[in-house]
Amino acid sequence: MPTRLHTVRLLAAFVLIYAVAAVAHAQEPADAPSIESKFLSNVRQVTSGMVKAGEGYFSPDGERIVYQAVPPQYPFYQIYTQPLAGGEPELVSTGRGRTTCAYFTVDGKNILFASSHRDPNMKETEDEEIAKQEEERRTGQRRRYSWDFDPYTDIYVKDMKSGKLTRLTTAQGYDAEGAYSYDGKKIAFCSDRDGDPDLYIMDADGSNLKQLTNAKGYDGGPFISPNGKWVVFRSDRKEEGFLQIYVISVDGEKEFALTDNVGVNWAPYWHPTQPYIIWAGADHSKPGRPNYDLWLMKYEETDDAIKPGPIWRITDSPAADVLPVFSPDGKKLMWTSTRTDDHSSQLFIADFTFPEEPPTEEK
Repeated sequence: MPTRLHTVRLLAAFVLIYAVAAVAHAQEPADAPSIESKFLSNVRQVTSGMVKAGEGYFSPDGERIVYQAVPPQYPFYQIYTQPLAGGEPELVSTGRGRTTCAYFTVDGKNILFASSHRDPNMKETEDEEIAKQEEERRTGQRRRYSWDFDPYTDIYVKDMKSGKLTRLTTAQGYDAEGAYSYDGKKIAFCSDRDGDPDLYIMDADGSNLKQLTNAKGYDGGPFISPNGKWVVFRSDRKEEGFLQIYVISVDGEKEFALTDNVGVNWAPYWHPTQPYIIWAGADHSKPGRPNYDLWLMKYEETDDAIKPGPIWRITDSPAADVLPVFSPDGKKLMWTSTRTDDHSSQLFIADFTFPEEPPTEEK
């Protein structure tokens, strides 16, 4: 069973690994031509005004986004939504506690997210984090980024018109990383209620809970496929600290590895209309700190299996590029990147073009 330190290092160093981006700048060839223009055009930043922002998702009509961000006056991530056409961020979460992993309902009227705002020691938790951040500012020394599997984290859904907040999970432990199926009837999520982080699936109202995985180590970041048959996720079951991409059938009976390398592969996401999966990854087979880029795989689906296919590298910026998601029509890509002037993490969007030829570099 993984220790708390292990799971904290695992998920979070990859959720926002932006602290190492400046180091990675010195390790990327400066004279190599960029590959990004083959796949991405009209690249633009869509969040600002926050200390950092990321893990964004589109509304069903593609006109709004929801994301997590650290506001200037609070130490933890909160959930916000805003129109892509412009406008001020609207707070979705309660304004207190650790929050993460927001997702729109299929009608776009409600937003799912995870929050620890029911922490009975909230003031103490906040004060401790504020003190740590003040010490960092005083000394100029930054902590290695980590994600806390807060045991008071539960999954909620908020009615954006009425403001009503409904709690969907009540078990002791971390419940988060939730996302709806394409028909809105199911939610796949991560929970450590049995001692380590595994995948679960439940009905949209929180009923009919089913555990999908029970492997040693961390299984998380699940998304249900467009046809509702599969769940893609990340796991370090093969080697501690090195995530690979897997798929499992929604009944938990069939499971397949899609990546198998000396690296970290995480944040996988389905294309809505074509047989592609995109994720963030870095090659750890060489000394030094590798940079995180976006990778695209074309897969083959049969009646009872998903088989990995060719892989393309999508980004090669010296900044960290992570947490990619497609728009509902599959024509745009949104991801989190430190390609900002101040190297803070923010959300970026680009028009997406599929590969037109076999990959020239595989991972």
